[in-house]
Amino acid sequence: MDSNAIDAVPQVLLICANADLTERVRHDLAEAGYGVSTATTGERGLAQAQRSRPDLIIIDRLLDGESGLAVCQKLRSEQFCMPVLMLMARDTLDDRIACLEAGADDYCLKPYQADAFLKIVQIYLQPGDTTAEQLRFADLTLDVGTRTASRNNRLIELTTKEFELLRYLMEHPREVLAREQILENVWGYDFVGESNVIEVYVRYLRLKIDSDNDKRLIQTVRGVGYVLRES
Repeated sequence: MDSNAIDAVPQVLLICANADLTERVRHDLAEAGYGVSTATTGERGLAQAQRSRPDLIIIDRLLDGESGLAVCQKLRSEQFCMPVLMLMARDTLDDRIACLEAGADDYCLKPYQADAFLKIVQIYLQPGDTTAEQLRFADLTLDVGTRTASRNNRLIELTTKEFELLRYLMEHPREVLAREQILENVWGYDFVGESNVIEVYVRYLRLKIDSDNDKRLIQTVRGVGYVLRES
């Protein structure tokens, strides 16, 4: 087989303590043409992610003696930018918010259903956009093809949701965007009640985009939402 074809196979890391579920997910991913590695604990999963830098990480929220949410938070704190999916048993608003605030890009519900699961995996592992489109605002540039940003010659790696949030803001410069607009267009969920998902991701973006000498570009409009502007 051509070595380039091997290199092109998307790699998935599954962090799950349930042996039966691990085997089912591993089998279905392999049958779908993905390379699969597994880990039974968060610590082993983090070490494996560091070694192999997979294209996608899937975490079971219920790990032995630890929370999959905490593992996801640890991945994001260590600047892992690949998509992360969470396997969850419940689909309440609080569970959804907790998943997203931990840094996960999406979630799959248990009991495990192969067809629904693989559809979500395919969304995050489909070939990237090859367009040369770039969005610019002030000294910030967003490359849509590589899904990275740059500011003052500094490359900024973004997670899937960080990229989508920044893209939405940069497509509407100087326009005050209500929180409800952002949730609908970036997350696609109809959230009811209070959630600080947006605040969490705006904070992530500010930490990456703004250095000590940079102007803050993403500004809070109290009681409304956010706006991308220079002053």
